Amino acid sequence: MTQATSTAYSRDLGDELRLLRERFSTLNGRKFAIQLGWDPSKVSNIENGKARASEIDLAQYLTACGMDIDFFDDFKRRYYNAFDLVCAQPLTSIRTLAMAETTASKITSYEVTAHPALLQTKQYTRELLTEAGIHAPEDIERLVEARVDRQTVLRRPFRPECLFYIHELALQQRVANAQAMEDQYLRLLCNTNIIRIVPLDVGTASLETKFALYEFDKAAPIVFSETNLVQVFAQDDAVVKRCRDLFERLAAVALDEEQSKNKLVEYLSALREGRLGSR
Repeated sequence: MTQATSTAYSRDLGDELRLLRERFSTLNGRKFAIQLGWDPSKVSNIENGKARASEIDLAQYLTACGMDIDFFDDFKRRYYNAFDLVCAQPLTSIRTLAMAETTASKITSYEVTAHPALLQTKQYTRELLTEAGIHAPEDIERLVEARVDRQTVLRRPFRPECLFYIHELALQQRVANAQAMEDQYLRLLCNTNIIRIVPLDVGTASLETKFALYEFDKAAPIVFSETNLVQVFAQDDAVVKRCRDLFERLAAVALDEEQSKNKLVEYLSALREGRLGSR
């Protein structure tokens, strides 16, 4: 085991190990460590993604959980890059993102062509994923339910401090029928205290991609970005600084809370009056 910089993915896979221990053994972390002949802090550090387990460590840990060689090989492959400061994952992998949202103390995000995932209605999400044509049809409902489950983070008593920047282009996109879009606008209006709209006259030349910054009480901040092909987690210092700089720019040009609320009302009224296009 070697000490390493904790990352979103290392914490994700460490938590996966913890769940395996709890499911397939009757031992708490201390007793599990004693069974393996380890110091108790070693199990804690590995399960919290604070230390990189060696191949032998993983073999011993997973064997104690009753896992076979095929499981070990798969986990080892995933674990290999867990501590990289930049990590790319397929779009269908949502566990690392969900853990980042769950453990963050502050979430700041920017969306260009869609409404924030944490503020989407189920119907809006379903239509958005279907029209994108990226995911296999059999994955759509699983991803919809997963996105709805992620939104529970906003209903917790001690939820993260959130701020969602949304470019006005996203408000103009019709990805569902009129009723579904009305429900989606109303969802945003119920959360105007954490929304700032970036008006159309602010170009997207340097802001063409969605991104988010997750900040934690006891871990380094993480930048998240997603394209139609891949999602990326980065905590490289230069990337984090660039992200903060972009949010400073957005803060300077975005509408304030009251103006953003009025802008959303404009779009809702236009939809109800049939002036926002039809489907």
